Amino acid sequence: MAIPPVVVQTARSGWHWQWQRLMGGLGPADADGNYRRPVSDHLNNDAPDRAELEGRDEHERPLLIVGRSCPWAHRAWLVHRLRRLEGRLNLLMATADHRGGRWVLSPAWNGCHSLLDLYRHCNAPPSHRATVPVLVDPIRPQILCNDSAPMVDVLNQWPAEETAPDLNPSELHEPIATWQDLLQPAVNDGVYRCGFARNQAAFDRAESALFAALEQVESSLRTGGPWLCGERLTLADVRLFPTLIRWDTVYAPLFGCSRQPLWQFPQLWDWRRRFFDHPGVKETCDAVAWRQDYFGALFPLNPGGIVPSAPELTRLVTSRIPQ
Repeated sequence: MAIPPVVVQTARSGWHWQWQRLMGGLGPADADGNYRRPVSDHLNNDAPDRAELEGRDEHERPLLIVGRSCPWAHRAWLVHRLRRLEGRLNLLMATADHRGGRWVLSPAWNGCHSLLDLYRHCNAPPSHRATVPVLVDPIRPQILCNDSAPMVDVLNQWPAEETAPDLNPSELHEPIATWQDLLQPAVNDGVYRCGFARNQAAFDRAESALFAALEQVESSLRTGGPWLCGERLTLADVRLFPTLIRWDTVYAPLFGCSRQPLWQFPQLWDWRRRFFDHPGVKETCDAVAWRQDYFGALFPLNPGGIVPSAPELTRLVTSRIPQ
């Protein structure tokens, strides 16, 4: 028996009202339906000096906490691997607890089983959201930084081997900053502006800005490259990679960023492969965890909670562009 149209319309109206309420909890929007990332309180304290760090035992080293699915934490993790800081910073993985809506520490650290426990242990103000990435001094104990933007700069200056690359050389500060000003709002945040848009007009604005920025990157790589700032891999590349490596498995299917598949940007496709093949990078990429956390946790975008399959990441990234 067919469902009467009035019942369908009533159900749709009710669901849309509920959806708007749920989306408000997921991410705020302005009066025109454009997603606006909430401003978070950040903690930035002075890191221990080099002499103090060199004198510490292994268990006393500062702690870098990341989550596999968080693209902002991925930036910090990449700098940790690219600069080979494994012997200078301890790494701890936080896992997303979908039901509890929190980050769980695995294994627990100093009796802290969740990231919120750790923030409290470090005497962070109660108003601060317990987010990743976070850099912790275990001796004080104190949160040194919990904002990915300054954190990648801090990690780039962290005491390392003499052969460790400088990802933010002084002669490239200006182009790195220029790329950051373009990519952060249009691409890194742009995919969320698409996924969390409240109406078609808001989505269209976000999508247009997103693909215009990708075209700009494609054009720059075509005439320059192989990296965003020329011959050297820099923080500009590090800030873009976490978004583009999640493109095919999360942002295109779930956030609607599907106007063009990434392979239609051949320079970007090759750039992503080169970055993925860089020593230490592949180990930071876990597409299974990304799909579980995005499709499984973002209920307003995927009410059924169904997590789709996707091509194996290495095969996807290294595959040839279709002819």
